[in-house]
Amino acid sequence: MSKEPVAVVGIGQTKHVAARRDVSIAGLVREAARRALDDAELTWADIDAVVIGKAPDFFEGVMMPELYLADALGAVGKPMLRVHTAGSVGGSTALVAAGLVAARVHGTVLTLAFEKQSESNAMWGLSLPIPFQQPLLAGAGGFFAPHVRAYMRRSGAPETVGALVAYKDRRNALKNPYAHLHEHDITLERVTSSPMLWDPIRYSETCPSSDGACAMILTDRAGAARAPRPPAWMLGGAMRSEPTLFAGKDFVSPRAGRDCAADVYRQAGITDPRREIDGAEIYVPFSWYEPMWLENLGFAAEGEGWKLTEAGVTELDGDLPVNMSGGVLSTNPIGASGMIRFAEAALQVRGQAGEHQVEGARRVLGHAYGGGSQFFSMWLVGAQPPDS
Repeated sequence: MSKEPVAVVGIGQTKHVAARRDVSIAGLVREAARRALDDAELTWADIDAVVIGKAPDFFEGVMMPELYLADALGAVGKPMLRVHTAGSVGGSTALVAAGLVAARVHGTVLTLAFEKQSESNAMWGLSLPIPFQQPLLAGAGGFFAPHVRAYMRRSGAPETVGALVAYKDRRNALKNPYAHLHEHDITLERVTSSPMLWDPIRYSETCPSSDGACAMILTDRAGAARAPRPPAWMLGGAMRSEPTLFAGKDFVSPRAGRDCAADVYRQAGITDPRREIDGAEIYVPFSWYEPMWLENLGFAAEGEGWKLTEAGVTELDGDLPVNMSGGVLSTNPIGASGMIRFAEAALQVRGQAGEHQVEGARRVLGHAYGGGSQFFSMWLVGAQPPDS
């Protein structure tokens, strides 16, 4: 039996900020879910199951929060699943929900991811000395900075590329009302003169700590036919993982990322992603990861990704816009960051991205990664169903 086509008919986000002290975690997730339901013009009764995801529980210190969030998400008496794949969890959560619809287990699924970093300390949480594990030193940046240096050495990229990415994404964020950072006085000089945190990553080239949630309503073909607005159709979706450390691991361009992208393109019938995909929301917590992931995802040859950035190809009005919403560099509720990439891709093909809309976007990639560049989740969404 063939898979059921999966459509995104509702999308909801909170306004992402440094601290949402006006709501509890339950209030935060309900706000995003309510907005997704309103977008789809559905009620809690129309939802068959809920799939929720977030980053490690010790960030907020609430173990298995899905149990107490069931009531806030209308999941009492309904199937509810929790997903966790580190920073890629938002994307993985959406894919688990999509799988339930594709397998015809459920007709309409609410999927949601969140983080309330104001009630946590991710830097502390990512710096714990865990037995038999590589230490992260000063948070995620301390882990990834050497890999950025390796990329610069391998590709010959000039040191200005990271600043170009940050300057672009922060300007894009000004067009997104949900983005956390709205730096109206942002300039390229301000980025390049910001303090060095983890050489070569500067303060303005790294992501913020955000409170926020993102939700989507996924449904089958019948549900899409009833939707009040054009749906986004999943053309391909995949997850891949690999160990944090192993002999021969390529931290600059992980095998799991390449394999995940190849699987998505195969499902969608994409043979030339650079020409056939109209935009990409890529998980870039540190600015240098834009050119690195452009290569990993097949948009550029090895060592050539930085040239696309430098040439303006990834600008909002470029040939391949990247992180039109401002990306993770502008909004980072860790558990939700991957789902925001997926949701923003869906908004683009639905024509509902507002001021950061890419004109004529028909196929857009959503991408997330997590852990030590070991967990990957991606989907490609389109304006037309996969069999059209």
